[in-house]
Amino acid sequence: MTFDVTGADTVAAAGRAPWGDPNRYWAGIDAATRDRPAPVVALSVPALRRNADDLRRRAGGIPIRVASKSVRSRAVLEAVLALPGFRGVLAYTVAEALWLAETIDDVVVAYPSADRSGLRRLGESAELAARVTVMVDSEEQLDLIDAAVAPGSRAHIRVCLDFDASWRSRALGHVGVRRSPIHTPEQLRDLARRVVARPGFRLVGVMAYEAQIAGVGDRAANPAEAALLRTMQRVSGAELAERRGAAVAAVRDVAELEFVNGGGTGSIERTAAEAAITEVAAGSGLYGPHLFDGYRAFTVAPALAFALDVVRKPTPDRATLLGGGWIASGPAAPDRLPRPVWPAGLSYEAREGAGEVQTPVRGATARALHVGDRVWLRHTKAGEPLEHTTELVPVGADGTAGDPVLSYRGEGKCFL
Repeated sequence: MTFDVTGADTVAAAGRAPWGDPNRYWAGIDAATRDRPAPVVALSVPALRRNADDLRRRAGGIPIRVASKSVRSRAVLEAVLALPGFRGVLAYTVAEALWLAETIDDVVVAYPSADRSGLRRLGESAELAARVTVMVDSEEQLDLIDAAVAPGSRAHIRVCLDFDASWRSRALGHVGVRRSPIHTPEQLRDLARRVVARPGFRLVGVMAYEAQIAGVGDRAANPAEAALLRTMQRVSGAELAERRGAAVAAVRDVAELEFVNGGGTGSIERTAAEAAITEVAAGSGLYGPHLFDGYRAFTVAPALAFALDVVRKPTPDRATLLGGGWIASGPAAPDRLPRPVWPAGLSYEAREGAGEVQTPVRGATARALHVGDRVWLRHTKAGEPLEHTTELVPVGADGTAGDPVLSYRGEGKCFL
């Protein structure tokens, strides 16, 4: 299905930033999608274009690999990849990568896989093997690939090494996510040598994702917490830049690399400035979920949101929505909940939150809501709402809804 973000009207609307007037913006999206049954997931095309342009500006000429986990729509992925500054996909499973590789010629799987059937299919197809790169951080994962499809009976498997970007602080301990066990340049060089020495593999890349910077906003409400976050990110970033540079240099002594990937939506400028980096990753910044309202260095346009119907009024100052429990991954906390944004002034019941089949909201604004009205919410993260819908409804620069764009679910796919 064709989905375009290059039209002159879209570019002009992106520059006008209609989301700067939230009441008018959300009322317009509501009006454009009123004939669609709820839950309806809407995508503002001008806001998506604005976010894509801003990511490209922040990357400063470094190519951006699109993180599909945060997009989960082939049509949107392909539309963004057609824009200048974007190149390749960072996928999240081998099965997804094989599917995307039918039309996209550069797909890196961001996580190691034990999908034996998928790995077998990859090795048995010279075309897919040329388009898809798998992630490893141990020799055991190489053994698994060999067991799935023997080196002598397959195309060469393209390999990327996952380098641990977390910060090991004396005061704070481990800061970052638990990903690769490979933390030092020497460990990465050793793994590179092991890959190169084994038949049937081709080492082409290195990846290091600094979650403690890219995925943690520094605009905390508490001034002391905000100051601590900024200090952590500054010190961690400086440590990583030196260590990552040394690690990449060590690997380049072993193999000729095609790419070195790092960063995410929250750290693009910092990561792109490192000499060792050849590309950055981003995906969440395209849709602009509310998690990314918490960064000082940039702003996102709220491009993606979903609407739920009001189905009852338990009290005059409460309205109950059908559905709503679209909870984001991560530690269970209030910041994982969708955020009601229109009508403004709504909040959750403390003892219920966002429920699987019903979500009560309260506040003075709720008094004006009636059965059949709609409430719009923004998700904490980007891609996960698409697991709840088969389609996105694009809203164009003229304020009207276009033909629906299929999500992965709409194409019958469920990868994670």
